Amino acid sequence: MKMNRREALKIGALSVAAAATMGTITGCNEGAKPASAPAAGKKLCKHKVVVIGGGFGGLTVAKELKKRDSTFDVLVIEKNDTFMSCPFSNTYLGKLEGVNLGTFVHDYAQPVEANGYGMLHAEVTSIDRAAKQIHTTKGVVEYEILVMSPGIGYDYKGQFPNWDDEKIKHVQRVAPGALIPGKEHIILERQLVDMDDGNVVITVPSDGKYRCPPAPFERASMIAAYMKKEGIEGKVIILNATNKVSKGAAFKESWKDLYGDRVEHIDFAKIQDVDPVSKTVTYHIADEMEDKGYKVKTLKYSVLNLIPNNISNPVIEMSGVETTTDSFKRVVMNGCSFQTKTDKDIYAVGDVIAHTVPPSGQTANWTGKQCALEIANRLHKKAFELPVKKSTIKVGNVCYSMVSDNPEEAIMVTHDFSFSEEKNIIVSAGNVPKSPSGKYRSSGTAKATRDWYGGIMRDLFS
Repeated sequence: MKMNRREALKIGALSVAAAATMGTITGCNEGAKPASAPAAGKKLCKHKVVVIGGGFGGLTVAKELKKRDSTFDVLVIEKNDTFMSCPFSNTYLGKLEGVNLGTFVHDYAQPVEANGYGMLHAEVTSIDRAAKQIHTTKGVVEYEILVMSPGIGYDYKGQFPNWDDEKIKHVQRVAPGALIPGKEHIILERQLVDMDDGNVVITVPSDGKYRCPPAPFERASMIAAYMKKEGIEGKVIILNATNKVSKGAAFKESWKDLYGDRVEHIDFAKIQDVDPVSKTVTYHIADEMEDKGYKVKTLKYSVLNLIPNNISNPVIEMSGVETTTDSFKRVVMNGCSFQTKTDKDIYAVGDVIAHTVPPSGQTANWTGKQCALEIANRLHKKAFELPVKKSTIKVGNVCYSMVSDNPEEAIMVTHDFSFSEEKNIIVSAGNVPKSPSGKYRSSGTAKATRDWYGGIMRDLFS
């Protein structure tokens, strides 16, 4: 009996989870003296530079430091055994041609061997700035300079104060946010492959500050493309806590042209609760709060992608450095620098910085390179100022979003970076260009999207 494409996808999804749990290297740099099976309080080793986080920002810092001086002693601490990319991962949900789990999952051994830095696979449990020690589940690592690139966390407690720990764990399992690398993307992909007809609901964080602002809207586009391709009846419904849509005109044009009423975007939708058993989400429209007769609305779903409010990874709080007063708690920087204002020996890059550059894979890579340049000059005892302090960096960020399949089309936004003397931070100015056709989306931009992703993977892993 022949299987149709949807049945084949369901069977294929069963083997995906195992591929994401491959083992890889652990340990300190060559020359260090790690103990075998150390207790958490056991001193492992000391390094000139320790980087917390093996994502886009952290790997860039480590590689760039070793590239500038191969004698630099650099260790990366990363809790995951394998690297998984969030940028470009929505194409996996859209089932674009040639895209599979291997497109996003990489072995850390490759960049370690290629670039010569060390890597310890462990989870950070505390940071003692006075002693310059990082306590991990494998033992204690000492540093002279620390770079924090730990990414984000989820603030379920702040957003849903009435949920207990058990409910939070349940929702994470069955309605994953999929903004943090790991099993969440695999769970969401499996749910989409397993679904029959019905609605897919995507929520947008209520505080407006989260990793990759275009992500929920690109995801809606890719899921709509998948449903259209597979003949799945239903809608992709976006419950947006605000009325802001990153690359809004471009996404809305694409939704209207390509998907009609298959994509529905609802402004000011405040999530109140989720019932994973009945598969319902309840919300109200914020503007109706002024009306005493406002009603809670209930929406039935087949798949729910609940993206909770984002916060800085707990590592930031462990460090005790000064953070912004908003709910995200970004690290306050030392003017036009990636050095923290609090501690001259601690730097930060990526999602957690208070510079107002948009969070993306490209900006994590850019901030990582700037930070490495700063530290390299410091270690070489050279006076240094970031180039952005003197002049605007044109197109410092390019962020692509796939919006369709058959043909593949994408949209983009670019950002120029400059230093604001008034605000004492690096700021950005964005532009969403149209293609020569007069539309925002184009096949040329889709090709550029694939080229960008291939290029940045080579940059990180070779």
